[in-house]
Amino acid sequence: MDSLREISRRRFITSTGLAAAAIGLSPHSFSAEQVNLVVTARERAATANVTVKKLREGVSALLGSGGNIAVVPGADGKVIVDSGYAGAREKIADALSEISEDPIRHLINTHWHFDHTDGNEWMHAAGATVTAHENTRKHLSTTTRVEAWDFTFPPSPPGAIPTTVFAANKTLHLNGATIVLKYYGPSHTDGDISAYFTEADVLHTGDTWWNGHYPFIDYSTGGNINGMIKAAESNLAMVTGKTIIIPGHGPVAGKAELATYRDLLVFVRDKVAALKKEGKSLDEIVASKVTAAYDAKWAGTFITGDYFTRLVYQGLTH
Repeated sequence: MDSLREISRRRFITSTGLAAAAIGLSPHSFSAEQVNLVVTARERAATANVTVKKLREGVSALLGSGGNIAVVPGADGKVIVDSGYAGAREKIADALSEISEDPIRHLINTHWHFDHTDGNEWMHAAGATVTAHENTRKHLSTTTRVEAWDFTFPPSPPGAIPTTVFAANKTLHLNGATIVLKYYGPSHTDGDISAYFTEADVLHTGDTWWNGHYPFIDYSTGGNINGMIKAAESNLAMVTGKTIIIPGHGPVAGKAELATYRDLLVFVRDKVAALKKEGKSLDEIVASKVTAAYDAKWAGTFITGDYFTRLVYQGLTH
């Protein structure tokens, strides 16, 4: 843990891609000495390009502002999974209007992180009831510190806090769709859920899957590398080769891409664990370039291979 902290939180801003992923920025756009990841991401959200990708059976995905958003319109009002950045409200609203003129009535949060929940307040004001896992409400309701981002989140406004919560699984029947919400257990955070649109065979995984990017694991709020692998296995067990999968970040894809992601997590976890067992220090493990075979595809605008190696190592010390 002490070795991990030798990478300053400010340098993390230049190596992580949470903001870059959401608003198309290169990590070099950030000055490590002057800005904070969370502040910068929120400030630049208004310049994001939000696009609509129509999937199947009325399910669409909004890509480009914060985490990926799923939408199902209909007589019961729009059902939305994740709300993106508040700063992108106008563009998200335009994209929602492009899908249909149905009012916003139901919002589901896959977890508590700001790039998935900052739009909660305005969507609630527009008429949405907010549903999430009980741990998501806990983090949104209280002061929450994320050490890796060097940021302390104050309690969210009352309208942004989920009012319908559950501990394990919950099923909704809206707009002719059966929507199964399933709790993963501690993985990316301690409140991650999936949303499966049964008739459409479309799965939204939240941030348990980052398609084409090394994932962030939030150890400050219960994240766990072994839990991330367990969540990936759970996702694979839920889908077939025909399932359309919406990841938390990255392009919409399918089972083959998800399996590649699972294999990546397992490989890095097992390799880091083996080197640690041999008595290698964290710095020695990082220097061995555990992720070298994956870096060309998975590193870059998101978390670097070296930083992901450190995240995995941190998880193995818990």
